[in-house]
Amino acid sequence: MKKLFVYVLLAMWVFAGIGTQGVQAKGPQQYGEISFNHVSYLATEIGDRVAGTTGEELARDYIYQTFEQLGYQPEVQPFSFICSNNNKIHSANVTAVKPGRSKHEIIIGAHYDTVNRVEGVDDNGSGVGVMLEVAEKIQNIDTPYTIRFVAFGAEETGLRGSNFYVSQITKPEINHTKAMINLDSLAAGDRRYVHGNAGKKGWVRELALDISNELDIDLQVNPGLNPHYPKGTTGDWSDHAAFKEAGIPFAYFESTNWEIGALDGYTQTREHGSIWHNPLKDNMSFIQSEFPGRMKEHLQSYSHILTELVQRIQPNSKGQYMPRPNEH
Repeated sequence: MKKLFVYVLLAMWVFAGIGTQGVQAKGPQQYGEISFNHVSYLATEIGDRVAGTTGEELARDYIYQTFEQLGYQPEVQPFSFICSNNNKIHSANVTAVKPGRSKHEIIIGAHYDTVNRVEGVDDNGSGVGVMLEVAEKIQNIDTPYTIRFVAFGAEETGLRGSNFYVSQITKPEINHTKAMINLDSLAAGDRRYVHGNAGKKGWVRELALDISNELDIDLQVNPGLNPHYPKGTTGDWSDHAAFKEAGIPFAYFESTNWEIGALDGYTQTREHGSIWHNPLKDNMSFIQSEFPGRMKEHLQSYSHILTELVQRIQPNSKGQYMPRPNEH
């Protein structure tokens, strides 16, 4: 009966135009508008999306339907795991592919689950919203690489979705994956950041910084005040970790503040500390009232940078990138 209920709701969303805000919108939209609509729906209409619950299933199906309405051919990748109380939890990743000039891939990922009793506006409706907006923005653009979008399930229970995804790809598929871009908690933090690998594999981060400078967007890197996290790098606490372990270059976008608290990025704001995982803070009402305009500005920035990034991310043999043909 639960599955029937989910499918009935999905049908209602599609016919009412609720589940495809970005698709149904008329005329050109500013960067960030599509993202905001997706975040609003995930947070206020679905609510918390704990792994293995109806909320997570509804979010999974919402993402699937959005991709489908955009003209993609999404797939669901189910997986299961045993949690701490020995219960078996069922979750899933959702993937969609945008073919490019090369079959080599760039993965853009964001987790869609939350912790209990949290709307998950920041963590991580914001990441999903930006991912879906970029999927819409580039659907008819000729991109250098094939772009694979992945919505990860069960991140909050130990990066389950991204770990499972990487465990299922072969060595040749790893070699054909040129970069992984992770979007996590973009809405509420004081500052906008991009992190990446140390050394030459950090070229994705550097390209994102170049683009942000061109667009006059204040995108920063971890300044390296904490010796455990050298400048420009980050910890292995989000969905980029499994890809990094597999040897795939990554870029990780987040909004936080690396200059306060323990200097580890966990204290997101000077005014209210951490936002993520807090049922009183990580919701639409609190973020909108306490940080007026911040979420829309951040969603706009990340959507714009990432839309440009996937058109410019064509590294040459030295691990650098080449400008688009129409640039001088």
